[in-house]
Amino acid sequence: MSEPLSPSERVAVARNPGRPNIPDFISALFTDFFEQRGDRLCGEDAGILGGIARFHGRPVTVLGTRKGKTLEENLACNFGMPSPEGYRKALRLMRQAEKFRRPVLTFIDTPGAYPGLEAEARGQGEAIARNLLEMSRLTVPVVAIVTGEGNSGGALALGVADRVLMLENAVYSILSPEGFASILWKDAGRSAEACGLMKLTAPDLKRLGVIDEIVPEPAGGAHLAPEIAFAQLDQALVRCLTQLSKPSGAALTAARYQKFRQMGTVPIPGKEEP
Repeated sequence: MSEPLSPSERVAVARNPGRPNIPDFISALFTDFFEQRGDRLCGEDAGILGGIARFHGRPVTVLGTRKGKTLEENLACNFGMPSPEGYRKALRLMRQAEKFRRPVLTFIDTPGAYPGLEAEARGQGEAIARNLLEMSRLTVPVVAIVTGEGNSGGALALGVADRVLMLENAVYSILSPEGFASILWKDAGRSAEACGLMKLTAPDLKRLGVIDEIVPEPAGGAHLAPEIAFAQLDQALVRCLTQLSKPSGAALTAARYQKFRQMGTVPIPGKEEP
C-alpha cells in the first residue's frame, strides 16, 4: 500500500476528478458489457450506469453511480447524485439478476442522492428504502465496491452486500465532511477537522467492521496508475465471488442480514447474546 494519508487528504484523493469511475472499471474488468437504461416507470437517470457483462467469462450484473471527468460530463450525470429513477433502474437490474442467477457487483462513488424538491416529489426516500429492503433479500452473491466517495443513503442504496470492499483512498460516511461540520459547528470551513472525527477512511471502517476488505492503490491514488488499481480490484473480486459461490442462496441472504444487524452493537457485560 502507499504511504498513509490523513483523513482530509484521503477525502481530497477520493474526490480527484481524474479518479477511475464506473465506465473505467467496466472497460478494464469486464467484457461484453450491455448497458440497460430506464426504470420502466418514469425515465432514465445517467447518474446510475448499469447492465449485464462477463467477469472472467461469468455472466454478472454490474451497476453503480456515475461521475464525469469534465464539467459537461458531470452536468449530464448530475455530478454523481442519482435521482429516484436511477435507484429504481438499479433495483430493476438487481431483480433481473436474481431471476437469471447472476452475481451483482455495485460500484459506489457519490456525494449522496440528489436532494432536490423534484426528486423528493418523485419518491427519493422511498426509492432508497426500497433498494435497502430488496438488496437484503437477494439470494445471489452481492459485492459492493466503494471507489471514491460513498456518502449518505445515496451510497448505502447500493451497499447492502455480502462483501463490501473499499479502495484504499476511498471514503464512506453518513454525509460529507462539510455537512458534518455545518451541523456540528455551524462552520463548513472546519471540514478537515471533521474528517478526523468521522472515521470515514478505509482503515477506520475495516476496524469497525463496516467493510470487509481494503483494495490497495498505487502511491498518490488510483488516478495516477489506474492499471495497478484495476489489477488489485480484479483479484479481490475473484476471491469474493469464489467464496460467495459456495453457500446456498438462503444461506447468503441469512448471512447478509446478520452482517448488517450486528453493525454497531456493543456487548453488555454479563448478558449473553440471544
